[in-house]
Amino acid sequence: MDAALAELEGASTVEFRARDLESWDSLLLAAFNAVAREAARLGLRVDVSALPDGMAPMLDMALAVAPSDQARGQHDEGFLEMIGGKVVAVPGITRNVLEFMGEVTQSLLRFCSGRASFSRRDLWNVFRECGADALPIVTLTSLLLGLILAFVSSMQLKLFGAEIYVASLVGVSMVRVMGPVLTGIVLAGRTGASFAAVIGSMQVNEEVDALTGFGISPMDFLVLPRVLGLAIMTPLLTIYSDIAGIAGGFLVGVLMLDITPAAYMDNALGFMKMSYVWIGLLHALVFGILISLCGCYQGIRSGRNAAAVGHATTAAVVNSIVGIIIATSVITIIFTVVDI
Repeated sequence: MDAALAELEGASTVEFRARDLESWDSLLLAAFNAVAREAARLGLRVDVSALPDGMAPMLDMALAVAPSDQARGQHDEGFLEMIGGKVVAVPGITRNVLEFMGEVTQSLLRFCSGRASFSRRDLWNVFRECGADALPIVTLTSLLLGLILAFVSSMQLKLFGAEIYVASLVGVSMVRVMGPVLTGIVLAGRTGASFAAVIGSMQVNEEVDALTGFGISPMDFLVLPRVLGLAIMTPLLTIYSDIAGIAGGFLVGVLMLDITPAAYMDNALGFMKMSYVWIGLLHALVFGILISLCGCYQGIRSGRNAAAVGHATTAAVVNSIVGIIIATSVITIIFTVVDI
């Protein structure tokens, strides 16, 4: 093999001759592949016309695939090298995100003017996927969260004989923050991941390219219905989550703390303000937009293989949850400063 590679120096064409070969295996094909790659690196022409039937097409396919890092002999990426790569990639990622946001904004403007090309059936499917299909998991998680909040808070309030305030604690925390955050996390893991996987799979199958070829904007047809659907359904699911969480606290208060149902509801409603409801709905609206944008962005930017789709799905969930935490912090600080 080394002698064959050495003979390439000074040549202009590399011709493979093995037409009369009756049997061969992958070792011979791998050897030819190594020689052909070295010839391509030196700028030489490769002639495979004299190879047996079946070998030439396989060699062409092998040459069409870029060699892996291991085949190139590259070393494993170190920690500092990885950090440097991430830092260098920040400007490109920022540019891609800004471009995506600009395209989404243009799509929303076309929707407002009635010129967006999307299917209303897809929009209703998103409503069903984000709404009715998510009710079981939202019910379970919200009910259990209400139970946990009531049970843990009652352990401390019992020390002061103030078990009745479990009702207001659960009600205010669920309506203002916990309900929207829990709903957002559930939708990030359930719906945001689904958006990234579906659109990423369409990238693999070149369906997104087909839409562009037919003159249909992928932003209008794929992204717009998902952004609108999740932005509308997340606040509605949050209201349902608030009710389920309060119901969980109600069960603990009535069955374990011996609080009468009327007293529990009076205390819960007595400390409730309408501003808390609007703050919770604002959280939910922001979360819905964030989750849909993260899922669609990762799907649109996904590579064209199964591993890339898996990476896009994971990134969509992680980015959505991080965005939810950051948005919650920012909104909470703002409303605390303005004393609302």
